[in-house]
Amino acid sequence: QVQLVESGGGLVQAGGSLRLSCEASGSIFSIDAMGWYRQAPGRERELVATISSGGSTNYAASVKGRFSISRDNAKNTVSLQMNSLKPEDTAVYYCNADNVYYKDTIWRRRLGDLWGQGTQVTVSS
Repeated sequence: QVQLVESGGGLVQAGGSLRLSCEASGSIFSIDAMGWYRQAPGRERELVATISSGGSTNYAASVKGRFSISRDNAKNTVSLQMNSLKPEDTAVYYCNADNVYYKDTIWRRRLGDLWGQGTQVTVSS
């Protein structure tokens, strides 16, 4: 079974930093894009940052210059370094993996869209 497990959320004061990590577990051959999304109360889930298997990154305008996404393809992990946090960054942050190729007994399978369980980030003013 393939799954994403996140860690690193918590409570921080405005201006502080947090680092989120996400690991994909299972017999994984490769993963295309990985990323982070967030959902604040009463709002829709929104993209925070994505990174391709080759390292190309994409950021939401609201976090550009403050957040940095990175990944380790060998370990199937993705991280999000969040600096200069603001109260409006408060949300549940979800890890996402797009096109996960994995081994299932003798088969090579593809899982199109995989989500983690979410981790709470709270920024106090």
